[in-house]
Amino acid sequence: MSKVLGIIAEYNPFHNGHVYHINESKKAVEAEYTVAVMSGNFVQRGDTSLIDKWSKAQMALENGIDLVIELPLIYSISSAENFAEGGIKILNSLNLVNYLSFGSELCDVNILNEFANVLYYEPKEFVSVLNHELSKGFSYPKARENALLMYLNDIRKYANILSSPNNILAIEYLKALKKYKSPIIPVSINRHKVDYNSTQIVDGFASATAIRQIATTSDVWSLRQAMPKSSFDIMYECLRAGKTVGSLAKFEREIIYNFRRMSVEEIAELPDVSEGLEHAIKNAANSCNTISDLIKMIKSKRYTQTRLTRVCLYSLLNITKKDMLNSRKVSPYIRVLGFNAKGKELLSAINHSNPKLDIITSVKKYLDTSNNKILKSMLEKDIFGTDIYTLGYDYESVSNLDYTHKIITL
Repeated sequence: MSKVLGIIAEYNPFHNGHVYHINESKKAVEAEYTVAVMSGNFVQRGDTSLIDKWSKAQMALENGIDLVIELPLIYSISSAENFAEGGIKILNSLNLVNYLSFGSELCDVNILNEFANVLYYEPKEFVSVLNHELSKGFSYPKARENALLMYLNDIRKYANILSSPNNILAIEYLKALKKYKSPIIPVSINRHKVDYNSTQIVDGFASATAIRQIATTSDVWSLRQAMPKSSFDIMYECLRAGKTVGSLAKFEREIIYNFRRMSVEEIAELPDVSEGLEHAIKNAANSCNTISDLIKMIKSKRYTQTRLTRVCLYSLLNITKKDMLNSRKVSPYIRVLGFNAKGKELLSAINHSNPKLDIITSVKKYLDTSNNKILKSMLEKDIFGTDIYTLGYDYESVSNLDYTHKIITL
């Protein structure tokens, strides 16, 4: 088969920067087909997606992606490491993806690979420095950053690399490729015009952060310059219909309720909860009514805001440490969200090259026929996640969309 490009993305929502990334990636590797593994209704930083996964899939298919596969919920809301591993395991299992392209502030894969090698092989000296940094009370991400810079011993060369979320995720992709001995070749495309957290529109480019901030204001029409027309139209229709979920704050009462209802022991079973954090969460939940207040009460050098936000999301979606551990033991199913004519050819080729692969086009059929308890449990989490997500709509908060929503076809 012709060259196939793989992309792991959130498209929250899809904008001109994503079009640039897809086009530059295709050009760089001369790809004829492109498959995206995309997070669904909740995203990696521990928040909601602005619009639902099917709308995001349609945006992607309208603008250069041929096949959209959902990254299961449990990976999409995990740490960068598990997020990356989930995406790589899916692309690897397709048995026909030649390249993985990711956006980063640093376009040099070789330098990113230097970090990935240290994290994958874990030399004794690095582990020793890491443990020393953790003993100072730093959060794990900060302790790891400090340890990497000290181990590589070239501050001028490496100093700013680990301050970018995209670079960090790129390093995790490279580490996962090594872990699963993948033949997929990594390609890095430089971010164009605007940074990850930029709030400005510059020459028709804006970050997803800026778009989410502007989308619910009276200035929404300004986003037409930063998004493909088809993407803006889809997003605007979702806004008009009251089918957007701006942030996790939509569910803060449910989350506070959960923490008050749960015992300290139950909170301790949530992923990312350790070292007595469960007691701090319980005490904070008993004396505040909002997520922002809860996080302010607990946030410290050791407990970052992102980590705490994820814990809130885990409690809302009933994700436990056992669920997270199980997700690391399996190769995920292939949940198809949408495809175009070329994507249909890809699916046919995937079936031919790996006939035993679990490709889901009907949720009900898979749950009725599969004997894999871990994968069925993961899919049930996806379904439950969608049911919770739609509660954030202004109206028409129906459940069971994973059973009733049709695959997007172009």
